Amino acid sequence: MSKPMAVAAALIALAIPGAALAHHGWSSYDAEATIKVTAPLSDVTWGNPHGAAKVRHRGKVWDVVLAPVARMEARGLTQAMMTSGNPVTLEGYPRKDGVTEMRIERVTVNGKTVELR
Repeated sequence: MSKPMAVAAALIALAIPGAALAHHGWSSYDAEATIKVTAPLSDVTWGNPHGAAKVRHRGKVWDVVLAPVARMEARGLTQAMMTSGNPVTLEGYPRKDGVTEMRIERVTVNGKTVELR
């Protein structure tokens, strides 16, 4: 292998673990501490690798981690249902480390409950 190719291969190999770490796993959430909150959403992002939003809960603004867009839409949850200001009921789990972020298992909006996991 030529020196430029070896350098490129090394750089790629070094970049892969960083990309893998950039996305979190589900083990950082406490499945024993269920959160259920009904409140309006804010800052909704409808995109991949998963949707996101913010919600006020326990006197703080929490980051909300949703499912990938394709999964949400396949199960009947649309972007129109998840707009900022729309009240929803979210059920999920908080992060174990105390960061104000919750992983959502189900969403109830407009009388419809959608399982995300």
